[in-house]
Amino acid sequence: MRTLSVTILCLIFSVSTLAQTKVVTGFLTAFNKYPVANVEVQAKKSKSSVLTDSSGMFQIVCNEKDVLKIQPEGFKTENRTIGKDEGQDTMTINLVFMDTKKNREVAVSSGYLAEDDLTYAVSHLQQENNEYCNFNNIYELLRGRFPGVHVDGTSGSYVVTIRTNSSINASNEVLFVVDGTPGASVDWIHPCDVSSISVIKDGLAATYGSRGSNGVIVIDTKKGN
Repeated sequence: MRTLSVTILCLIFSVSTLAQTKVVTGFLTAFNKYPVANVEVQAKKSKSSVLTDSSGMFQIVCNEKDVLKIQPEGFKTENRTIGKDEGQDTMTINLVFMDTKKNREVAVSSGYLAEDDLTYAVSHLQQENNEYCNFNNIYELLRGRFPGVHVDGTSGSYVVTIRTNSSINASNEVLFVVDGTPGASVDWIHPCDVSSISVIKDGLAATYGSRGSNGVIVIDTKKGN
């Protein structure tokens, strides 16, 4: 009887464990163009680790709410939390390359990138050397990438404010300037289309007059450039 009870408990534990794991498929790129190979991807909770293949792809077993850690030498470390949603079972992560002579040598010798691709990218694709594409929309990008920018989407539409010397007032929305046009909508902007973002506040925003009193977010898109 005792042996049967232990067996049942083991089966319950095994089923519970399987229910809490998932296989995540991902792709690593650099400059939003080139696959990054031979990079170790680690899952902190499940203790799994894999290497990306020549196409930058990886598949790894994760626990719920696991955290993937990706830290190839010469690139910025990327951490990605895995949620319960099925949409998070597949992801593409654009790694940010830190351009130095040593990092170029490491990237090529480690097999992360081909030398010709890397040489071209650092000369012609710097506008793609960011993590903007890792966000689903412009508001997630502003919230996750720019400290002091507050994004509230609870009302069904997004309200963006900037933390200035005074406390945040949710009614005091920022002024958006898109490709030189003040007051433009940003709803249509996909993160991958962003060339640069500047957050301007306090005295520096006075250039934009009273409209900039709550802060200004200047967005240049690749189309505008």
